[in-house]
Amino acid sequence: MQITHSLRSLLLLALSATTWAASTPDTARQSAQQATTPQQALDRLVEGNQRFASGKPQARDLVTQVKVTAQGQYPTASIVTCLDSRTSSEYLFDLGLGEAFSARVAGNFVNEDILGSLEFAHKAAGAKLIVVLSHSSCGAVKGACDDVKLGNLTATLAKIKPAVAAVPDSGDRSSKNSVFVEKVAAANVRGAVAQIRERSPVLKEMLDAGQIGLVGAMYNLATGKVTFYPDTAVNVKAPAM
Repeated sequence: MQITHSLRSLLLLALSATTWAASTPDTARQSAQQATTPQQALDRLVEGNQRFASGKPQARDLVTQVKVTAQGQYPTASIVTCLDSRTSSEYLFDLGLGEAFSARVAGNFVNEDILGSLEFAHKAAGAKLIVVLSHSSCGAVKGACDDVKLGNLTATLAKIKPAVAAVPDSGDRSSKNSVFVEKVAAANVRGAVAQIRERSPVLKEMLDAGQIGLVGAMYNLATGKVTFYPDTAVNVKAPAM
């Protein structure tokens, strides 16, 4: 097929536009990340969870997002959450590809591996907010309450034991007491938030300088809603419980 000069010019223009469009989002996303404050990052998560819980998620072209994010990632938040199959932070906060780092471990505790990952996410990759997110009726918390022993899980649950000890209830301290379990889950969140400051000089320095924010939260399996703990918030104002 013969291609006229005018058609050839249009094809070259279209190719140039495609190349420009492929590179521009990377620069734009990086600039947007740098301009985002910790509070803005939290506000976006709050709004995203409201959309999720109300059944009104944003429409997303994931195929396009795959192509755009292949050039680089510029998330604005890191979310430490449980391994539980119902607690994927991307769904809970109505996020697309490349919008948040996700660190998952049964019981959403922090150890040197999680802390190292968070240091990468914030010091090296520029994220602005850390969220420690637990959830209702957590199996790992129940296992810690019941002192479950099972292979490597024994050592995993041991990381949650300080939260069990921190709850002073003198009644039934087993997984059969749902109120006790929820109190332990909340104490576990607060313990993880505290450890992020205590065990990571890198993150503490960034928090003290106001460069990043930190907050703990709880996800309700029955309602789909996330409740943030204002008393754990650093450099951000969390919604009232």
